[in-house]
Amino acid sequence: MTEMELETSFAEDESEDVPNTASVEAAVVSPAPASKAVTCTPELLKMYYSRLFPFSLLYDWLSYGSNTSVFSKREFSFTIEPVPDEEIYIRYQSFTTQEELAQAIVKRCPKKIDIGAVFSHSPKEKDTLQAGQLKPELRELVFDVDLTDYDGVRKCGCTGAQICRVCWGFMPMAVKVMDQALREDFGFEHIAWFYSGRRGVHAWVCDEVAKSLTDEARHAIAGYFEVNLGSENNKEVQLAHPLHPMLARAYELLEPMFIDQVLPASGHGLLATPENCQAFLDELPEAAAPVREKLLPHWTTPAKFNNTTPAEKWESIKEHLSAFLSAKKGVAKAAKNMSTKERNRLENWPVEMVFRHGYPRLDVNVSKARNHLLKSPFCVHPKTGRVCVPIVNVDSFNPFTVPTLPKLEQELIKLDASADWKQTSLKDYFEGFENTFLNPLMKEIRRKQRDAAEQKAAIIGDF
Repeated sequence: MTEMELETSFAEDESEDVPNTASVEAAVVSPAPASKAVTCTPELLKMYYSRLFPFSLLYDWLSYGSNTSVFSKREFSFTIEPVPDEEIYIRYQSFTTQEELAQAIVKRCPKKIDIGAVFSHSPKEKDTLQAGQLKPELRELVFDVDLTDYDGVRKCGCTGAQICRVCWGFMPMAVKVMDQALREDFGFEHIAWFYSGRRGVHAWVCDEVAKSLTDEARHAIAGYFEVNLGSENNKEVQLAHPLHPMLARAYELLEPMFIDQVLPASGHGLLATPENCQAFLDELPEAAAPVREKLLPHWTTPAKFNNTTPAEKWESIKEHLSAFLSAKKGVAKAAKNMSTKERNRLENWPVEMVFRHGYPRLDVNVSKARNHLLKSPFCVHPKTGRVCVPIVNVDSFNPFTVPTLPKLEQELIKLDASADWKQTSLKDYFEGFENTFLNPLMKEIRRKQRDAAEQKAAIIGDF
């Protein structure tokens, strides 16, 4: 691996979310192997929770305008480690106030915090309720994208939990496609993106209509984004012809990033060597064999290979396919007996290649059920020690510069005892979240409250 690829090498595998199958309040789970680097100790967590965790931001957000009846019915779960190498997972925690939540977190010092739904009753009352009484009522629409699911197309040397700056480029692709569709196709406005702390991203859609969606509706929205990207044995991407407008828009968005980040040697090198070009041309469907034979000597002969850049090779194959299908004069013509299915696949083939590498890969199980918990924003990933910070600008976001607990400890050592996150490297992340997401959300909530009050006053004649 190169120096860039070795920038981080967190090799242990770990799920980024919590399954919704736990039916007990606490359970001992198998311990994960400890990281060699000291990144997340009980002492560092204590420091972070007591001095830096943004409890006010989390409370303002999850109470949606200091609505205590909503906040008090919200489920939290903690993963704690009372003794080394023994983790205990505690579900159905709930808190009435910000102070109560803060006290519990500082006291228990959880290695991991997860957030669930707003239930019909306070989750902590679970054992006093009859079976079936505790039901999820509200839940943000959430999405999880993990680089592990890109292993088949990561040509940078990373697999599993490893990441580098090259393969991280798949995350901005996913964020942009999903964010645009959520806003333009579904009309959602209040969408917050967060770094998982290790190898992925999470989205929280917080519009009122999104929080009220049924499980069936959530499943349908997650399904809206699903594309069959093929398998190891059958690499054909299943695409309808003509393309759905959302997919056509996604292709326009992804193709420039595919050209910049997937094709060249500085990226995944798909068209960076004669050998890779040979493999790329072998991906063409058999119906386009004349195109492959036409380009093969130009792309794989050392004397001719450097005559064109990877970007130019990409444009060339698109032009040759188009000419082949349109029977342009001077170009090999498509067979007259080519089936409609074969022709459609050749027309979609550039889209197929772009999607195979850059289209979002979702863990739909995270999105489709209201009672599924997801890692809390602002907490710390126990394997990396990195804070799960908001992603305000996905183009400039760099996971390798995200504050870690050891770094924050060193920053606090240089500050006085009253310093909080506003004096540390967390400032830009947390203020960005506040300015671009939380403040607009609170503004809309206040507007709706004012409109409701005015409407009520008009009905009863209280002017």
